[in-house]
Parts: sequence; structure tokens; C-alpha cells
Amino acid sequence: MTDRSAIVRLNGIGKSFGAVQALRDVTFHVAPGECVGLVGHNGAGKSTLMNILSGVLSPDTGELLFGDQDLAARYSVAAAKQNGLRCVYQELSLCPNLSVAENARITHPTIRGIGWRRKAATLITTWLDRIFPGHGIGPGDIVGELSIARRQMVEIARAFSATQTPVRLVILDEPTSSLDKASADQLLSFVGRFTETGGSVILISHMLGEILDSADRIVVMRDGGVVAEDATAAFDRARLVREMGSVLAEDAATPTAQARRQTDRVIVLPGENGIPLEVFKGEIVGLAGIGGQGQTDALLTLFAAANGTRNHAEITTEAAFVAGDRQTDGVFPGWSIRRNISIASIRQMVQHWLIDARKELGLAQDWQTRIGIRTEDLSNPILSLSGGNQQKVLFARALGSPAPVVLMDDPMRGVDIGTKQDVYAILKDEAAQGRSFVWYTTEMDELKHCDFVYVFRGGQVVSGLPRHQVTEANILRASFDAAAAA
Repeated sequence: MTDRSAIVRLNGIGKSFGAVQALRDVTFHVAPGECVGLVGHNGAGKSTLMNILSGVLSPDTGELLFGDQDLAARYSVAAAKQNGLRCVYQELSLCPNLSVAENARITHPTIRGIGWRRKAATLITTWLDRIFPGHGIGPGDIVGELSIARRQMVEIARAFSATQTPVRLVILDEPTSSLDKASADQLLSFVGRFTETGGSVILISHMLGEILDSADRIVVMRDGGVVAEDATAAFDRARLVREMGSVLAEDAATPTAQARRQTDRVIVLPGENGIPLEVFKGEIVGLAGIGGQGQTDALLTLFAAANGTRNHAEITTEAAFVAGDRQTDGVFPGWSIRRNISIASIRQMVQHWLIDARKELGLAQDWQTRIGIRTEDLSNPILSLSGGNQQKVLFARALGSPAPVVLMDDPMRGVDIGTKQDVYAILKDEAAQGRSFVWYTTEMDELKHCDFVYVFRGGQVVSGLPRHQVTEANILRASFDAAAAA
């Protein structure tokens, strides 16, 4: 399916990395004023295709056309920018040691001379205000000191901002994965306004509801190729999942959810307003509320207490941690996939002061199979994996460890729906065997898998909801309405 009026057309694109065929004869186009939803499991080829479109990678075969001009042989990041293309990558590209304004200056070299900081600050603040009203980000803030959600906002605002070359096409790769619902809604509303004025967007997301609500057309990829393409109206959630190669699982209620509150208590985090955070053996506890209200701080407090740091939390056992910000807090970039999985279990593998390589490999292979890590060789570097597969490694590390408690900080960022369903099943199975989970998530659908949910506001728990009361209305009411939470 091609369109002569398209901003960009990719015809017959192929790309290999050694023996791995990442893309096979892919044809893809984007028209002016169009939001194209691009979906597929981790490793389906989406990121490779977008890296080719943004000039980071060169295709082995095929055409890359802007208008009627084939640029495949001489395409680059600079050429992409000259043609009005911008990209927000799943792994953020901001410089953490620089301010918000200085990061904006990096992508706008025409901002220079006396007063360049003021010009850059005005530019990035203007776009933050347009996309995320009430964002609370200052142009002088150091990026590394911002939450991952606010870093995501800066990255997005920087991509849409323009000085000389108008922005014609923006690739958004999992743009809402670290945003709360309110911020995600602001972004998707802006995307609608941007396309109405003739701009174009490629929206990549594992949150299928966002794709169905925001895209004009949907392209589904599987195993390096396009397997379905149609107007959004022709898809529903079930068809999307089916085309991706999965089966949509029905949510099943956990009949023993309330009974778990009668078992051994393994965590107590006292609350100044009289609402403590309690976790019982075999329980899945969710942390909810607007992002940045203390959920991550609570997890870090619990993890520190489990590792011997004295604080006001009480935790009776060891704990493993699954980070949402995998690049900063999760992966060991210089290590192999195998070692990244095994590090939390290394004490169980030491024999005569040496690591038993067979036990380590066995653990890694077991979790590679159970959670579906896509790699030809577990000895490959962790950074050889896609972002979603790196996140699977963090799950494998925590779940493969002997820790009776697992703390999870919005861990499903960039993870495909098939893997999510596998992880949900594993969590429920592990909980049934007595393992406890504390799970901060920005996705309402994920809170429905929890036995009990605590809503945070202003750094404190303001409401505790048993499973049958976990609704979006109740969570939003507690997040914003002090009277309702009392």
C-alpha cells in the first residue's frame, strides 16, 4: 500500500545483523496529516525500521523516498532532520548533566550568540506548555535530577520544537510508557491537534487502547515484516492482538485475594496520616496515583530496609527490585545477557569460591524460555537486545532470584502485550506459592491484577482499595479529592 502524496515511503526494505534477519521486504508510508499506529511484539522489527527512517541505520535493500527522490544510499540523521523528521526514542537521548534549556540547544544549533540560553529556555518552555500544561519543569532544571516522566516530557517537547526547518513527521516510540494518565492524555490530545494542522506522527505503543483511540491507520509487524495494514476503524483490540500473534487472555478474578490479608504480614510502611502500607504473604499490592507522588520513593525505602538500611519501614525478608528506568537503574551495560539475569542469584551458584557456569547458564536459559527473551546467544551483550527484551531480562533477574518479595517500579515500560500476559500469569502463580509483590504502575489495566491497591498523593498513602473497589473513578477521586480520600 503506497501513496504518491506521502511524506516518506519505504519500499522493500531489508536489514540483517549477521545471521539475524531483522527486516524482510517491508513497505511502509506516512501521509501528511496522518497518525500511523505501529504495533508488534518486542523484536518484531519496529525499532529497526524506525532507525532506518530516522537515518540511524542504513537498509541493506530497498528504497527510501522523500517525494520521488530515493535517498537510501546517502541517507543520514542530518538528512532526516533536513526533511523535517524528528524522533523520540524509547531510550531517552537527553544529556543528564545538562539543563533542560541546554538540551534544547543541542538539537537547535541556530540558537547561538549572546542570550542563547534565554532563547533556548523560551523555546523549550513554549513547547512544554503547549503539550503538557502545568508540567512544572523549569528550563534551568538539570535533566538528571528530573523524574523519568519529566525527562520524557522534555524529550517530546524538544522533538516537536522548531526553529528553521518545520517539523513534518515525528516518530513517538513508546512516548507514554513513563507518563501518568493525565500527562498521556495531554500528549495524545496534542498529537490530534498537530495532525489536524498537517503534521504527521508515527505512534509506537504497546498500549493498544492509545493506538485505537489516536491513530488514523494501523500497521502491524511480526518477525521483521508487515503482516497487517488497515484503517483504525477496521481493528479492535482482539484483532490487533491476533495479528501480532497472541491470544487475548481473559482477566480472571483471584478468589483468595481477600483471604491473603489474613496471612503473615511481610511489609509495613507507616503513614503520617494514619494509613500504613501493608503487604501480606502471597499478595500482589499495587501503588497508584498521579506520577511522582511518592510511589517510587516508597519502593526505594522498602528496598533499602530489606538490604539492612535502617529507616521507618519494616520488612521481614529479602527483596528483589525491577526498575522501570532500565538504563539508569536496571541493566549492567557492560555485561552479557546471561550475567544480567543471574546477578541476583549469584550466591546460590558459588561453589568452591567460583561461579558454577552451568548453573548460571541453566538459570538464564530457563528464564529465557519462560519469559520469551529474543536472542540467539545469552552471551551477547545486554545492549544487543531491544528495549522491551532488556526489560524482560530485569524481570528474569528478579523472578529467578530467591527473594520472597519483589518490588516493581512501573516495570512494563516498552513490553509487548504478549509478554505482559505471560508476566501477569507468572506473578499470579508465584503469589499463589507465597511470594509477595509491590507493584507501582501507571496503567489502570494492570492495577486490576492486584489484590489490594494504595493510592498516593503528596508523598503519602491517601486511600487503600481492596480489589473489588479498584476502579478508575475511585483512583482518580483519591488522587485529586482530599475529602474523598479522608
